Amino acid sequence: MRLLIIRHGDPDYERDCLTEQGKLEAELLADALENTRIDAAYVSPLGRARLTAKPVLERKNIEPEILYWLREFDAKIRRPDRPDDLSIAWDWLPADMAREDDFYNISTWENPAVIAKSDAPKKYKIICENLDALLDSHGYRRDGRIYRAHEANNKTIAFFCHFGLESVILSRLLNISPMLLWHGFCALTSSVTTVYTEERRQGIASFRVSEYGDISHLKRAGVEPSFSARFCERFDDIDSRHD
Repeated sequence: MRLLIIRHGDPDYERDCLTEQGKLEAELLADALENTRIDAAYVSPLGRARLTAKPVLERKNIEPEILYWLREFDAKIRRPDRPDDLSIAWDWLPADMAREDDFYNISTWENPAVIAKSDAPKKYKIICENLDALLDSHGYRRDGRIYRAHEANNKTIAFFCHFGLESVILSRLLNISPMLLWHGFCALTSSVTTVYTEERRQGIASFRVSEYGDISHLKRAGVEPSFSARFCERFDDIDSRHD
């Protein structure tokens, strides 16, 4: 089985829709996926994801299923450098994250008090449980760190969602701390991450990423990717986001 995890196009977060660039990205994405088979599509309820999915799925005459748990991972914490404010759980300053060894381990990333006292563990668990149930319905049942292929297949399933949520999905599939994915990777807008199953022994499957954050559809069109989700490359770059 193959999973396509697609981040929404360039967002207008205030109105939960797409910017003009985001609309262009969605059309270019639809062009790129024109000949790609998609057997089922699942979409976040948020507008920016639904608008990204629309041109892709309309061309294929696919009716998507809207899943609440595919919305952005919006758990809140009191970040060490901003203890008086609520911040998204997955946006830490690198120096603060580096002080917590637990963050680098899938089994212990929830242990630090700032995470444990927040709603992040509960929301992470809900996403993992729903993902596992969905994969089970498509033939792959979670068993510890692997999946039992009770109905192995060559389906292609598409998820239209968000960067923070994509990182949670990959965390579950690959058994990697989500903190490493949130902070060590950046899926740009309208990017496509491809994950395959490998069944090297009958009935025992694992997931493997073959492409992360593919934006070749933008490059072919000469479209500069959005800076959304990124931070400044240099501290003295005053025109780029620092925080």
